[in-house]
Amino acid sequence: MIEPHQLLAGERLRADFTRANLMPRTTSNWASPISSDRRGSNRAREFTETMIAARQSVRAALDGVGPEFSGLLIDICRFLKGLEDVERERVWPARSAKIVLQLALERLARHYGYGGAARGRTSAPIRTWLAADAVFMVDGT
Repeated sequence: MIEPHQLLAGERLRADFTRANLMPRTTSNWASPISSDRRGSNRAREFTETMIAARQSVRAALDGVGPEFSGLLIDICRFLKGLEDVERERVWPARSAKIVLQLALERLARHYGYGGAARGRTSAPIRTWLAADAVFMVDGT
């Protein structure tokens, strides 16, 4: 029941969560030594520009969908909870989570600029790197 543009929006949010390093850690991190600094100031050096940009993108997307849908999208797209689990945790009626998820994904798709139908001109001029007087040949003759 999810439209392709809604699925694409959900996958993009999940990818942003992954790039932002916001996914929950499931194992111990043996790669980084324990910091002697109690305030954790050494941790700021570990953030990359990609992580920061992805965190900003996640924040903008969740702000774009609003507080009504952001929690549901975090549960579904980040924690991969099932619809039945969401309904049980939030004490929603049976089969209501899929309707709310469709609304949330539609708003997320609108935030990302995805639509159900393509819009725009039916044709566009062909752009090339060739000079104005050059002739394009496929077989070299």
